[in-house]
Amino acid sequence: MTRQLHLNLFVHGRGHHEASWRHPAASPLPLTDIQYYIDIARKAEAACFDSVFLADSLAVGEDVAHAPRTWLEPITTLAALATTTSRIGLIATCSSTYTEPYNLARQFASLDHMTGGRVGWNIVTSWLAAASANYSGDAPLSHAERYERAEEYMRVVTALWDSWSDDAVLDDRASGHYARADGIRAINHAGPHYQVAGPLNLPRGPQGRPVFVQAGSSETGRRFAARHAEAVFTAQMEKATAKDFYADLKRLVVAEGRVPEHVLILPGLSPVIGGTEAEAQRIVRELNDLSDPEVGRKRLSGRFGGHDFSHLPLDKVLSPEDFPDPDTVEAARSRTEVIIGLVRREKPTLRQLLGYLAGARGHFATAGTPEQIADLIADWFADGAADGFNLMPPVLPWMLEVFISEVVPLLRRRGLFRSDYAGPTLRAQYGLPRPELQFRAGAREKLRADS
Repeated sequence: MTRQLHLNLFVHGRGHHEASWRHPAASPLPLTDIQYYIDIARKAEAACFDSVFLADSLAVGEDVAHAPRTWLEPITTLAALATTTSRIGLIATCSSTYTEPYNLARQFASLDHMTGGRVGWNIVTSWLAAASANYSGDAPLSHAERYERAEEYMRVVTALWDSWSDDAVLDDRASGHYARADGIRAINHAGPHYQVAGPLNLPRGPQGRPVFVQAGSSETGRRFAARHAEAVFTAQMEKATAKDFYADLKRLVVAEGRVPEHVLILPGLSPVIGGTEAEAQRIVRELNDLSDPEVGRKRLSGRFGGHDFSHLPLDKVLSPEDFPDPDTVEAARSRTEVIIGLVRREKPTLRQLLGYLAGARGHFATAGTPEQIADLIADWFADGAADGFNLMPPVLPWMLEVFISEVVPLLRRRGLFRSDYAGPTLRAQYGLPRPELQFRAGAREKLRADS
């Protein structure tokens, strides 16, 4: 079968450029209006995107006065999208740090039933100190502690999703038997962080469990992804580093005894698209002119765990010594490494760095004609840098509409992107098998093809 490109739509505010909310082409709807998300999801579904992805934040940002980073809670939003879409996958972020595993397992099992098997879970180990203050006020966990807890968390939720066999529900009204008792089991998990008896109080979902998505790119994050992830969202600022990441993660997947084709790598891509290069660059200037450098400085501080950058002049040429060592940062370490790598390669001023990060927060931001964007996508896909892309339109819905009308047809003409859905589930779109039950503790997972 010919390898097919995967496209996920990452919905973020009114677009991924930090000034998108001010642009006249951005949606006029409030970010709390469910119709905004419905309209975008339907556009992506009509274009046969694999999935729609919603991020999350567990605290108000310090820059909220000038940067709207509030939006609807993702799991409840997906529940609304479940009733207004029928084919596209729906992926929500949920924190393993601040969500009890039993609650998460119930919510995602419910969504999998509601969507007919179209749900995915973006696994996040939360690090923001402001988020910690909203959840009992304990000190934020270290990078190592977050991933240690996440490993146990994965064992718990996977066991809960496996606590009902696929044939446990009889629903036999004549005989009076609703379920087979021998098809439901307790998990009796007792670990250092979680004690969960189980079983889950609803049957196994159409996909067995949600598709596992992960976005960490640090060394610890890569190894976690190699063990668990089925799709990986990653920030790569150039093709060369994307190829290195792709090769390394696929190698780690094989070392874990898994099939490399069952872990899709989808770098973030935020394209400004114009009829000409000049038009695309004009749009970039429009957006950058609407940006506030001090908002960018606060966001940069947050990326480095609250490090103070206020003493740096905007036109100072940066060096890696202007930043804390990524190994000492307990925040999103992978993103700090990406930023310092950019500084080391290109030696930008602080103003230039903040301008670049304004476009997509460290993901690959570019500008060009539809043909140039299609060429870039095809090149990364063919040259071992990506299995597809996590599309991050800089302005929504405008740049999504341009991408769908101008770039998608070019990809289809090249035989890279489909014109219809592969099947009813997200696993079918991603070409992933459906996990079979792990009824015995420690039993090796067996897989069968998803129909």
